[in-house]
Amino acid sequence: MKTRPRDIGTRAESAVVRHLTANGWPTAERRSLRGALDAGDITGTPSICWEVKGGEAARTASDLTISRWMDELDRERINATADIGVLVVQRAGIGPANAGRWWAVLPLSTVALLRVGIQPPPNRAVVADAPVRMLLADAVTLLRAAGYGTPPADQ
Repeated sequence: MKTRPRDIGTRAESAVVRHLTANGWPTAERRSLRGALDAGDITGTPSICWEVKGGEAARTASDLTISRWMDELDRERINATADIGVLVVQRAGIGPANAGRWWAVLPLSTVALLRVGIQPPPNRAVVADAPVRMLLADAVTLLRAAGYGTPPADQ
């Protein structure tokens, strides 16, 4: 039986929502489809736009595909009026129960801003937009330490 793309997306988004609700965003939920003004796949995480990619396309995504998805994410981030966009990509061999081990991809400028509050100089836009890949669990930790979601238990 062939799985429909929408079912693949639903399963991947649901896995990420479960991870988020357990790790600082108790109101995270899948966003209903919005058509031309797509605002990402998950809502209930103020100021953050999430784009989730699952299935074989995600597990085998090329650098060019990731770049295109990052462009899509930026448009959705603007539509959502969010400060931050996070692309989550399912990893080969890592199922939905372990979504925290899927890849999270953010622009370098976002990582620098979240980690140390550094704004990139305007003439470095190409480097600032370079994608940085980390585990979703690490991205969640970074976001929470920067004040998004509920505060980490140790603060």
